[in-house]
Amino acid sequence: MQRRIFGTTATTAVLGLLIPLAGCGGSGDSAGDSGTLHLVAAEYGDSPATSSKPYWDRMAADFTEQNPGIKVEVELLPWADIDREVSRRVKDGKSPDMALMGSYSDFAAQGKLYPADELLSVTAEANFLQPLADAGSVGSTLYGLPFVASSRLLFYNEALFAKAGIKEAPKTWSDLKADAKALKDKGVKYPYALPLGPEEAHAEALIWELSNGGGYADSSGNYSLDSDQNIATWSWVKEHMVATGLTGPTPPSQLNRAEAFAAFLRGEVGMVNGYPSLAHEARSKGIGVATVAMPVSDNLGTGEVPPTVGVADWMMAFKQNGKRAEIGKFLDFVYQDKNLSDFAGRYHLLPSTVTASRTPAGGGLDKNDTQFLNALRGAQLYPVNDPSWLTVSDTIKRNIGRAVEPSGDPKLVLEDIASQASQASKKH
Repeated sequence: MQRRIFGTTATTAVLGLLIPLAGCGGSGDSAGDSGTLHLVAAEYGDSPATSSKPYWDRMAADFTEQNPGIKVEVELLPWADIDREVSRRVKDGKSPDMALMGSYSDFAAQGKLYPADELLSVTAEANFLQPLADAGSVGSTLYGLPFVASSRLLFYNEALFAKAGIKEAPKTWSDLKADAKALKDKGVKYPYALPLGPEEAHAEALIWELSNGGGYADSSGNYSLDSDQNIATWSWVKEHMVATGLTGPTPPSQLNRAEAFAAFLRGEVGMVNGYPSLAHEARSKGIGVATVAMPVSDNLGTGEVPPTVGVADWMMAFKQNGKRAEIGKFLDFVYQDKNLSDFAGRYHLLPSTVTASRTPAGGGLDKNDTQFLNALRGAQLYPVNDPSWLTVSDTIKRNIGRAVEPSGDPKLVLEDIASQASQASKKH
């Protein structure tokens, strides 16, 4: 593929960060009257107790109190439904005024969105963390306003490491393999949990590929899904981790992220890649957990530090209803440090702005979260600014696990994924 899809300083972003909850309230297809803003937002909670509804109810009430002529109606939808449902409404000419979800590029490509410079002040637009601003931009124009974000680090169970006699965190793939073998020898069910099931295999895949100098793009910013580095990565993982039984009893192609995390919280996993909320949940269950950067391939040059994987979710504003000024006022309000930090803190995610990250009005970042923020500053994100990414990511999720199956050929599997990605890109 020759069509440029990635920026040079960071690639781009993501899908939902948390497990979905059933939708809450809302007005369906109604775009609202002239004095009402309609926001369709993903539900970040996984139970009624953790629902996003109280937050948005408070935001709407406080904003209207300060801006009496503008009401805000918030409709919550599950992560599994929101992309498809918002796309349907836009196609039917019934766009909401705003949406908070995992993708924006299709709408930007259709000319449906306000650019950030028509909504926010220059200072507010410049306040987004740089990798996230890059991820939310098509060309040099910011359309996807990053809302909350995260990065991925390697988690390990400190008690299981101690039981296996492991003295320090792994730094290279050889270390990772040796530690996984020591854990297996002590009866750990999943020495290294490798979730390559269809839920979120594209995250685990990118983590491994980056740690060997590969990834989803080449140095020119074009898809390079079947690069020599990526083929070498999956050949090594298949031979040294999967075939040797170091990834546990469930075939990686059948292990989803949620199941891997649940096993980690049961104390059955030695190592797994995760994000901040997993660390908080593990500690709440009395599990001692440490987090480090993903170990790197032994083939990388001395001192070479590959980027971590970052993820983000996006706020976007639709042009259809002509409420640019009202939307701008509401977004200025929501992106105030305290308001943004309150939401991020509720779900142990990271605020998307420099000022909220540096000195969150809500009380500052948790010590655990600071290392994720440091990783995010130099992270690489998924190419969500490319309209074909949703199709390409689905192809990766459904197929990458085949590369490490007993009968799988990593080279052939990656070439097949690359071919399907090329076809998807040509359609946009």
